[in-house]
Formats: sequence, structure tokens, C-alpha cells
Amino acid sequence: MSDFLNAVWLGIVEGLTEFLPVSSTAHLLVFENFLGLNKDQWEVFTVVIQLGAVLSVVAVYWRKLWDVLTGMFTQAKARHFALAVIVAFLPSAVLGVAMIKIINTYLLDPQRALPVIAVAWIVGGVIILIFERIAPKPRYTDPDTLPLSKAFQIGLCQCLALMPGVSRSGATILGGELLGVERAAAAHFTFYLAVPTMLGASVFELYKQHDALTSGHMTTIAIGFVVSFLVAYVVVKTFIAFVSRYGLKPFGWYRVAAGLALFAVMFMASR
Repeated sequence: MSDFLNAVWLGIVEGLTEFLPVSSTAHLLVFENFLGLNKDQWEVFTVVIQLGAVLSVVAVYWRKLWDVLTGMFTQAKARHFALAVIVAFLPSAVLGVAMIKIINTYLLDPQRALPVIAVAWIVGGVIILIFERIAPKPRYTDPDTLPLSKAFQIGLCQCLALMPGVSRSGATILGGELLGVERAAAAHFTFYLAVPTMLGASVFELYKQHDALTSGHMTTIAIGFVVSFLVAYVVVKTFIAFVSRYGLKPFGWYRVAAGLALFAVMFMASR
């Protein structure tokens, strides 16, 4: 029963934080550490529940994605959209494959990662609070027609999320704003970009760890997958309206508070 409860908790954490600018990887590592979970035993689980989150994007944007797939060979706008997403996806794909061993060894180890996460949360929160104030007036308001140069630059921003505590959505939305992309448009493009990015990363990790997928773990994985999908679906449906009204500042303050709280917990645990 405890494994099932842990699966529900982690599914909620993944679904809630994957598309918010707070870093889902960091939250999962922190929760796994505090729950006393063995990283090796739950590693495949966390990979699969990410698939649940990415499928929520497909469910929300299925009509647009279908129109792009069926119109790529006949419509210039659909081809441009697909090419922009691919161009934005490539930097993190190349850098991620090149650095995967370093990331898994040094950055994703729960004990080593906690101080890095705390610093990244605080620094990232401060950056959000500052950059939200100085972002230029937007020049690009349509996420479907971003210039390829802007898409590539947003893709470079996404590479920052390879470090635990740096949010993928936060890096791309805030980076987009600084590049002159309207906030809601940057958020929409972030969701589009999440599909190949998260799908590619998850499939790559599952290929490496397919031996760990045993029948004994399938029920736990299925629970986490479904919970992650449902929670992420709600987040994706409501996120654009929220950031359009309030911006990213609430998440900046949350990150600072979470980083300070994590430092306090680590300090108390070390005494």
C-alpha cells in the first residue's frame, strides 16, 4: 500500500510541476529523498510518469497537432510550425545526449542534487522577479509563426533546464519574453516544444532501462502515469490564462521560498 501512495504522491508532483516554472525534476528528487525512496527502484517510474504528463499536452492540443501532421506537405504554415518546433528541440537534444552521463552521475543523484536544487530555486526565482520587470515590449504574438531564429534561441534557453532546479517551462517562457515574444505565445510554444523534448527524453531513458520494467512494478507505474496525466491536463488547460493575468512573479516568489525552506531542512538534518 505504501508504494501505491508514493505513486500517487509522485504522480501529483510530476503532473503539477512539469509545466510550471518550478522544475519538476527538482521536485521529484526532493520528494523521493524525503520519502526515503531508492532512486534505482523508482527511476523507471519517474520516466514513465513524464510520459503521462506529455500526453496531457497531446490531449489538450490534439486538434492543432493533427492539423499540422496532416497539413505539413500541403500548407506552408503547418510546415513552418513543425520546422520551428524541430529547430527549437535540437539544441537540448544534442546537448542532453552529450552530457547524459555527467547529468545522471553528478546532477541527478539525490544527495548531491539537493544543494544544487536549493540554489537553483532561489537564483531562478530572483531572475524571474527581475526579468519580468525588464522584459521588452512583445513583438511576436503568434506562437504558430515564430521566426526560426527565435525558435532556435528559445531552444537554447531550454538547455538550461538540464540542471536540476532550472525549470524547462520557466527557461523557455522567460527566455521568450526577453526575446520579444508575448508571454502567452511563449507559453503556448513551450507546450508545443514539450512534446518532442519530453517524449524523446522519456523514450531514450526507457530504452536504456527497459530491463527494469517488470510486471511487479506495472501497477504502481500505471497509477503514477494516470495521476500524472490527469493533474497535468488540468495544469495545461489553466496555465495560459493564469500567466496571462498574473505573469511569472508568483512562481518566482515560490521558488525563493522553496529554496530557503530546503536549505533550512538540510541544515536541521545535518545537526
